[in-house]
Amino acid sequence: MATATKNQAVKDAQNASVRVEIFDQAYNLRGTDPEYILKLAEYVDSKMRAVAEATNTIDTVRLAVLAALNIADEYHLLKRKQDSGATDYQRRAHLLADALDKVLGDDRKAG
Repeated sequence: MATATKNQAVKDAQNASVRVEIFDQAYNLRGTDPEYILKLAEYVDSKMRAVAEATNTIDTVRLAVLAALNIADEYHLLKRKQDSGATDYQRRAHLLADALDKVLGDDRKAG
């Protein structure tokens, strides 16, 4: 079996196996995109370290939950922003469609 350094992809015969470290704990993960898995693991690790530094908490389960809540908060803020942007685009599209209907309606009457 191949060895890996911290957060490095290790290929095996059947699937891409990725060995990652999250908060000094090693995990072997499988997936179709090893680079993406590495990025996710690094992100979670950085969140856990930031929470640990900010709270002086050493309980890894508590840190994992707090990091997960931080990540969920980021996700929901981005989703809300995206949903709001989509609503703005839809509103503008309707306004433009109405304006176009008025112009085309006026042209149809004149023509």
